Amino acid sequence: MKIVISPAKSLNFESPLPTERHSDPLFLDQAVKINKVLAKKKPKALSNLMGISDTLAALNWERNQDFSIPFTPENARPAVFAFDGEVYQGLDAYTLKSGQLDALQDSLRILSGLYGLLRPLDLIQPYRLEMGTKLQVGRKKNLYEVWKGAVTKHLNEELEEGELFVNLASNEYFSAVDSKQLKVPVVTPVFKDWSKDKLKVISFYAKKARGSMVRYIIDHHIETLEQIRGFNYEGYEFSQEHTLKESQPVFVR
Repeated sequence: MKIVISPAKSLNFESPLPTERHSDPLFLDQAVKINKVLAKKKPKALSNLMGISDTLAALNWERNQDFSIPFTPENARPAVFAFDGEVYQGLDAYTLKSGQLDALQDSLRILSGLYGLLRPLDLIQPYRLEMGTKLQVGRKKNLYEVWKGAVTKHLNEELEEGELFVNLASNEYFSAVDSKQLKVPVVTPVFKDWSKDKLKVISFYAKKARGSMVRYIIDHHIETLEQIRGFNYEGYEFSQEHTLKESQPVFVR
């Protein structure tokens, strides 16, 4: 089983860590190159590039200047404990047991504009760089050009024939994967809620549900699509009625 999710804009570098374990980012050398490009940009340029406030631009300018290698537990934090958005609230990695953390490290991959592809325990430093940011790096016009080939190649190297690949990332981030080149089919669960007598994807709830799905997979040692359909966290249930493609199972609440 391999699972991909998006990172989060909000970060948590303060909460006590439940483990001392950590690993090195897979593409740290490339992250260094990207940061060198970012570090040259003044706060106003960052604000325009990312569409963020002056306050956030100033914060991220400082982060870009503070970026330094080597990464250590003193200046960096495992990714799954650093990201703090709805997906990670649903995952709730802080309550995983040691064996479950092993399974998470083996199965879960986090797509990232700066780091490309992260394992849960890979160390990261504070940053903000969405995959859709139109940042030119060398001859590459944007981050998709930077990452698509390397990320897809690495995923294929990890994947075994017949292994289940579950996409729980947003469209923005999964576009950094060349899904047509993956050697296994992609399963993309969809989470919908009833609202005013209509069934629709509500972003806030869907993000948390994606994290809950990761947790469900780890909790129950899920290996097959049939087992994924048993997902019932946060009040969601698989709906055959609303599932139009087997590769896009719909869960309704």
